[in-house]
Order: sequence, then structure tokens, then C-alpha cells
Amino acid sequence: MKTLHIHKNKVDSILRRHPWIFSGAIHSNTEDLKDGETVTVEDHNGNFLARGHFQHATIAVRVLSFEDIEIGEAFFIKAIGNAVQMRKNLNLFTETNTICRLVHGEGDSLPGLIIDFYQGVAVVQCHSIGMFTSIPAIVEGLKNAFGTELTAIYSKSSDTLPNRAEVVDEYVYGSCETPHLAIEHGVKLHIDWVTGQKTGFFIDQRENRNLLGKYSKGKKVLNTFCYSGGFSLLAIKNGALLVHSLDSSKKAIQLTEENVTLNDFQEKHGSIVADAMEYMKDLPEDYDIIVLDPPAFAKHREKRHKAIQGYKRLNAHAIRQIKPGGLIFTFSCSQVVDKSMFTNTIIAAAIEAGRNVRIIEQLHQPADHPINAFHPEGEYLKGLVIQVD
Repeated sequence: MKTLHIHKNKVDSILRRHPWIFSGAIHSNTEDLKDGETVTVEDHNGNFLARGHFQHATIAVRVLSFEDIEIGEAFFIKAIGNAVQMRKNLNLFTETNTICRLVHGEGDSLPGLIIDFYQGVAVVQCHSIGMFTSIPAIVEGLKNAFGTELTAIYSKSSDTLPNRAEVVDEYVYGSCETPHLAIEHGVKLHIDWVTGQKTGFFIDQRENRNLLGKYSKGKKVLNTFCYSGGFSLLAIKNGALLVHSLDSSKKAIQLTEENVTLNDFQEKHGSIVADAMEYMKDLPEDYDIIVLDPPAFAKHREKRHKAIQGYKRLNAHAIRQIKPGGLIFTFSCSQVVDKSMFTNTIIAAAIEAGRNVRIIEQLHQPADHPINAFHPEGEYLKGLVIQVD
């Protein structure tokens, strides 16, 4: 195992247990290191600091342990077991909820690793070469944690580790036909991790979808950027008068309609294929609730200003159009747009729209997407429920 030394003035963040070590902090020559190697990190005096996966990138080391322990199969069995047990302790696995994020990267002290669970099937997504080369140990960790409850494990990292011929999406344990049936808050969903976005579904909005349901009885709802219709389904289940699902993707609308049919919700649902930003300029109907859940408008800091302007325009359109007394569920999943910045953007949109707005709820990611206290960057999902007079 190679050892890397850190510049004398760059150790503070490591001592504060931040799980990322940037390339500029490393004093050692790294030319002979291969992506994915496990390395030991020491200070300039040779004192142990951490151990993690190395990669030739801005984030050079993703820390797996701040203790001097071996990173092998036993490590992954313990770490994954701890992550799964935490979710079981929180009662996240029930008859009416069979969808859960098992491992949330830095939030579970496994940076570079995402594992989502869909009623017996685990979908593994790696964001570092080190995690990708650790898949055999990850498989053992999942098998140990679930035993006979585990049907299959699907590895899906070709989108997150691009331009690498060795990265193939495939079953690494068992197999399962897709779409696969799973349940969220009593609503049935078809999940397709093979052809769907991310791991097949956006689990991070689970509790926010449930909250929408609580506000939806007797209401007319517009769900924009709907993907597979999660918000729409929870609204109808909880008594919405009518729900319209909007997406620019015909495939997304098809997924939504399949889920609507699966739950026998057709009578209260309509689909719209359109660009949300354009459609929101002049809505043909009055809605009691509008859901704005766009994809990340910015993934890098240099795109942040443009993203903020996009959020402002979208929300200003919605604030102008919604019925007096109506609610807007508005979100940002752009990590580079923090909570305060997003809230200020919505306030600016309200000023531009010229209507009075009250913040009813402040929303965020659920318990199975934990935030490492030493890695505040992990708080990526921000949301507000606003009421417009």
C-alpha cells in the first residue's frame, strides 16, 4: 500500500474529518499511482491521518477511515451492515415502503458509493474507481446484511464513471426482470434500473411526496418535471381532485402513465408533454398546487449564476399563475446552490411576480440520505412549500 504525505499547511480539514483530500494538498509524487488504489495518508511528520481510495482527479483521496485499519472485505461487511441496520432502526422498511437508499456515500462514511434498494434488489452506483474495484466486497456486505431477503444486485456505474471500457452495467448477484414492482407509502411503482435514470427512481423525494399527499385532498395539482410520476401518484392516493403530470420527455410521460394505470388512478390523471419553463408562462388552467422539481440546473460553481436565474424564472412563472391561496412545492437538487441562496432566489421570484408569499414548510432529503456532520456538502436537496396570496 502506497503512502501519501500532506503539505504541512493542508492537514486541518483532514483533522476535522472531512472525507475529501484534494490534489493540491498532497506533497507526494502520485504519478505512479493507479486510479482506485487504496492509500495511507500521513502528515509531514509521518503521523497517520487516514486511509482511502486514490484517483487522479481534483478529489484525489476519498477517505474511508480515519483509523489505521485494513480496507478489505471485512471493512465493507461491517460498514454496509451498519448502514442497513441504521435504516432498520429508523423503521424505513415496511409493508407500505419497500424502497430505500441503503448507502449514501459520505453520509454513511463510504464516499463514492450509492446503493438503492427496491423490494429485494440492490442497485449499486459507484462514483469512484476505488469503489468500482471494491464491488466483490460490496456484494459480500449486502449478502451478509440481507441474507435471503436479497434477490439480486445490479451494478450500474457506466454513467458515473464514463470513458472506461471496463465499466459494464450488469448483475453481480442473482437477476431480476425489469420493470420491478416496489412500493412507496402504499403506492405501487414500476422500477427499471436498467434503462431508467440514476438507479431507476428518485428516492430522495419520498417524504416530500408524502407531504404533498397530505395537502392534496380536493385539490387540482400540476406536477412538473414529473419523470415517473411519484408526486402525482401520492397526490391522487390522498384524494386530489385532478392531477396533471408534465415532462418534456415522452418516455417519462409513458413511465408516469404506466404507474398511474398500475394503481388504477386514470380517472383523476392527465399527461402533458411540454417544456416546463415555456408551459409555466401561461397556464391554461387554475391549479391549487404546483410542484417544481427540476433536474440540477448547475453541477459546477461556474454555472451557479445561470442556475439561480433559471430557478428564479421558473418560480416567478409559477407564482404569477397559481390561484390565490395556492401552494407551490419548489425544489433544487443543485449542490452548488445552498439553502440560503435557494430561499433568497424564491423571495426574488416573488418580488418579481408582485405577489405576497409565505413559507409554509422547509424541506430537505430524508433520513436514508444522511449528511455527514463533517461533510456539509452532502446536504444537496433543498425545498420550500410556499403559499401565494
